[in-house]
Amino acid sequence: MKESFEVFNVKCSGCASTLKTKLAKEFGKIEVNLEVIPRKITLEMKDKDKDKLAKALRELGYPLAEEEMSFMNSTSAKAKSFVSCAIGRMNS
Repeated sequence: MKESFEVFNVKCSGCASTLKTKLAKEFGKIEVNLEVIPRKITLEMKDKDKDKLAKALRELGYPLAEEEMSFMNSTSAKAKSFVSCAIGRMNS
């Protein structure tokens, strides 16, 4: 079933590129909507995979908007997202 999720720290096409390439192997094609805030990703999901998706997004610095994060975790996610963004820009 196709589902959409709000994701924090996605700023540009570099971030979108990282999400599409880094998550494709495990989750297939991912659409990233840069027209809305917070940004949304859409993909085919099975309910059991939502926790895996949330973990993969956090590791890249793009946590789900619904997650409660401490100040340190939020700051860490922002730092990771800057690195992921730069990698996405270099690879696109």
